[in-house]
Amino acid sequence: MPALHAALLGWYEREQRDLPWRKTRDPYAIWLSEVMLQQTRVQTVIPYWTRFLAAYPTVEALAEAPLDGVLALWSGLGYYRRARMLHEGAREVATAHRGQFPDTAEGLQAIKGIGRYTAGAIASIAFGRAAALVDGNVARVLARIFAIEDDVRGTAGLARVWSLAEALVPGGGAAGSWNQALMELGATTCLPKNPRCLFCPVRTDCDARAQGKESLLPLLAPKAKPKLVRRLALVATSGGKVLLGRRRAEGLFGGLWEPPLLDADDGGDARGRFEALVGRRLGPLERLGDVTHVLSHRRLEIEVLGGSLEKGRGARIPLTRAAPAPRETDGEYEAFDLIETDAFGTLGLATLARKVLARAKVE
Repeated sequence: MPALHAALLGWYEREQRDLPWRKTRDPYAIWLSEVMLQQTRVQTVIPYWTRFLAAYPTVEALAEAPLDGVLALWSGLGYYRRARMLHEGAREVATAHRGQFPDTAEGLQAIKGIGRYTAGAIASIAFGRAAALVDGNVARVLARIFAIEDDVRGTAGLARVWSLAEALVPGGGAAGSWNQALMELGATTCLPKNPRCLFCPVRTDCDARAQGKESLLPLLAPKAKPKLVRRLALVATSGGKVLLGRRRAEGLFGGLWEPPLLDADDGGDARGRFEALVGRRLGPLERLGDVTHVLSHRRLEIEVLGGSLEKGRGARIPLTRAAPAPRETDGEYEAFDLIETDAFGTLGLATLARKVLARAKVE
């Protein structure tokens, strides 16, 4: 489709946003931007991307970094599994590939944490390979141009979108600009609601617009409502320090630090349950308020309790491993530590943890 290519690439050359990762061909910097941009707005990502590269300017620097440092820089960006997988992938590139990224989509997908979309982005933008990619923006654009009436999140619809993306990707080093043009069109013009068709450079090639279906496509199965999860949070202090637990790597918020949490619906005495979890005695607990935090599949409603660790014999917190968990639901932590508030900036703290600490007036 030469006309489609010419129209979209010309528009992209004129109208593309001035984004910092578009000024580099460094595969590491491009990889970082693509991982950060997954499920996150561009304007949110820009300062994170800039700070992250300043701290870890090369893939080798990231590979050598402690996970706490990586998560601290990621803190507030959300979807923390991305940061852990990025860290693991950097170690693989630094060791197995001697710091050099494979220059094909197939080679990139062999690296832990790099999936089909990210591999296509790096291969096409950094190396000029004729590799396709599909993200939410690209799926929406192609579903409208070709009037795809399958659910583009479903197996058949997604397969069709990928087939079209692969058929359309140009050679001759233009794949990177083409892929970015598709994503740019979806982000700025071919919007999920109220698409700006009058400003679209490929409106005359759009089957959905010709059929009057531009606002009906793409078809998407309705998302399930977030599941309600009720938790109790403990903000316990001792000598001006705050007790935090580090979550196990394989679970939700893996590797991050937070005030210890328990399921609110398990019943029983909250103080006794928290004492069993952290392995130390607590003074009386006070209700400090509530916090609500919505994730993609969960709505967390947190009751925040405050108190102090009892001083005296046996009051020391184990620094290397969590106390034995009395119930399976309490086995979410690998360590507890008393942390100075001034040191919070060196730890990975999720937005939820910061909300809980703020409710307890601990900053």
